[in-house]
This record gives sequence, C-alpha cells and structure tokens, in this order.
Amino acid sequence: MTGAVDPRSAVWSATGWDGNKSLMAADMHFARIQRHAKILGIDIPTDFPNKIFSILDDLEHPGDANPCDDQAAFLVSLGVRRNGEIFVEPFVLNTYPENPLTAISLTAPNWEQPVRGTKHGDWGPHKEARKTATENGADLALLFENDILVDGDRCAPLLLDHDGVAYHPKHSDGALDSLTIEQIRPGLEAAGIPVRSAKLTLSMILRSAEMIVCGSGMGIRAIGTIDGRIIGNPQGRLFQAARESWLQRLDCAWMSASDWR
Repeated sequence: MTGAVDPRSAVWSATGWDGNKSLMAADMHFARIQRHAKILGIDIPTDFPNKIFSILDDLEHPGDANPCDDQAAFLVSLGVRRNGEIFVEPFVLNTYPENPLTAISLTAPNWEQPVRGTKHGDWGPHKEARKTATENGADLALLFENDILVDGDRCAPLLLDHDGVAYHPKHSDGALDSLTIEQIRPGLEAAGIPVRSAKLTLSMILRSAEMIVCGSGMGIRAIGTIDGRIIGNPQGRLFQAARESWLQRLDCAWMSASDWR
C-alpha cells in the first residue's frame, strides 16, 4: 500500500495473533471493518469472520514469535479488497525498550472526507512516517495537521492532562477510532482516569502530565520526548493503569472460530 493508491481499494484492521488459531479482540476488529467498509463502499462477505479463521489454519509464521509478556506473539493485517479478495498478512512484532520512547512530529496525510479516520487502502504515508522517524533516530512519528495531533504512525496517542482526564485525538479531526484505547478504557476509568476525545495541540501536549501511545502491535508505551522536548513525567499513573488494563486484555480477549459458530 505505497505510492498513489486509491484509499477506497481496501478496508482492513490489524490485531494480535497467537500464532495458532486465535485473534485478539476479533469481534471488535470485525465490527470496525464493517463500519469502515460502509464508508469506503466495499462489500464485506457475510461469512467474513469464518473465512478469516479458515485462513489462519494454514497461515505460516513470518518469523520468531515476540517473547514479551505485554505483546502478542504476532500481528496480522486482515481485510477485504474492493474486488472482494479477503487477505490475511502476518507480521513479526518489534520489541521495544523499557525506557520511554522518543517521537518526532510530522505532517499528517490529508485524505478527503469521509475517508479520513478509516482503515483504508492508502496506508503508505503512515509507513513512510515510520521510516522517517527511524532515519532520524526516533522510535515513532506523531502526525499533526495545523498544530492538531491526529495520529501516530502505528499507534494512537493518549495524554493525561493536569485535570486528571486522559485525552485522545478526535475522530472528527481525522483520528482513527482506536480499538486499543477502547479495550483499556474500562481499566483506566476504574483507576479514576476518565477517557475523552479532544483537540490536542502541541502546547497542550507539552504541558501535559504524561503521554502514552497504544496499539495492537506495540501494546502500551510511554512517550519521553517529542522533537527532543520532554513530555511530562513518563511511565506514571496513566502508563501504569493502561499497561495493567492491557495485560488483562492479553489474558482474556482471544477469540477463535468456535466463537463464531
């Protein structure tokens, strides 16, 4: 999905795979694919979940399983192309340092409405952002439009403001509806941290108490700096509550074909 690709050419999602027959939070990912497919004008087969699990039966491991207890063994990208082709692509997951991550700010790609905020077929700009971050010695890129944080190159940002609320970018500003944030939301709110969407400006980020990034592949990671500027107190209350909630999900959120029969 690089170069001049029609964003309406595919709809997809990425989630953890145990390397066998189970996917993490499969129901949530299937539901999001259905929602985004309607926006993109792509038909989803009625037996889509069963076909995905059938493909898993013969899917080969792309390499060694991730050994970390806070990540899945593998990641899979699954979806449907406009021509009706169903695909499942496995990936080896990167490991991450225990120290807070470094980020750089880049300009967010600007797709037209209503494509913005969907998992569509033109994900090349996100991959290029990731490459640019690596080439500049950073762990990841955060994508801004007109000083408003929209997304991460492979993750959803979440910051803890000094009012005690955790804020993530607004879907209406082009942000993806993060399933990782939805999965950890109950744990965060049980820990006394309300989760809300907001317009996240760079000045708001710089004065925040703490910032993390969340993703099906990377799990929960603390942000230490953006463009060399220190962000709050990393690995604090937000990180600890989010990580604990994510570890609980890694214990209980796996689904296999038997859950759809």
